[in-house]
Amino acid sequence: MEKTTPVVIIKKKGGHGGHHGGAWKVAYADFVTAMMALFIVLWLLNSSKQVQVAVGGYFKDPTGTSKKVGSNMAGTGENFILTRDNMPKLKDQLQQAMRQMSDFEKLRSHIEMTVTAEGLRIELSESAAGTFFDNGSAKLNSDGRTLLITLAQELGKLPNKISIEGHTDSNPYAPSANYGNWELSTDRANAARRLMQDNGVRADQVMQVRGFADQRLRKPDAPLDPSNRRISLIVQYVMKDTNEDAAKPSSGSSDKPAESPSASH
Repeated sequence: MEKTTPVVIIKKKGGHGGHHGGAWKVAYADFVTAMMALFIVLWLLNSSKQVQVAVGGYFKDPTGTSKKVGSNMAGTGENFILTRDNMPKLKDQLQQAMRQMSDFEKLRSHIEMTVTAEGLRIELSESAAGTFFDNGSAKLNSDGRTLLITLAQELGKLPNKISIEGHTDSNPYAPSANYGNWELSTDRANAARRLMQDNGVRADQVMQVRGFADQRLRKPDAPLDPSNRRISLIVQYVMKDTNEDAAKPSSGSSDKPAESPSASH
């Protein structure tokens, strides 16, 4: 009798159609990311100029390695304390920003930056034809506006306080005029303040607006020289010893604000 080989039949259990995979999770994550990006864009569109500049600075240099000062200036500047030791770095940073201006070569001889006992002093001096302001007026011309906006966008990223001064030459107004060098010097300083605060400088950052008329001539031996007509921006040092001191400006200057409601050309 022949033996037959048994036939083994293996049946596979029916499942649920196999594993569905995680494709739906990827699609959902993309959707959430897109919505988040949309909300960020809408938030930025309704944010202040200062916030927009700060966010833009981060994306230009997120690691902060391109420039040591700029690493914090590219953000809000809250962690950067500008002291006597690193003030020259700010000077270099501002010079780099101004070189991007189309008319910088024309203006460079009228811009002077010096590190002083009070802080970084930025002087914008006039020519006989007017460089930053219309002659005899507190109205900024296009070059003056462009330069001050450039400076405001950089200085607004710092915690340092700023003083703004106006100066004129000794050329007097007519005796019958109800306006003079005191008024012009103050009005020009205040015009610079308004424009800078509209373009990056914080409202609490400007510590003083001062008008000196012709009492602090750039060229005392040439009191009518047009370069005596200028505005000065002083970025004041802050102390680095303690957090409390860091919020206070350095008292390195003996300058006192003008007492009269002044202004000058």
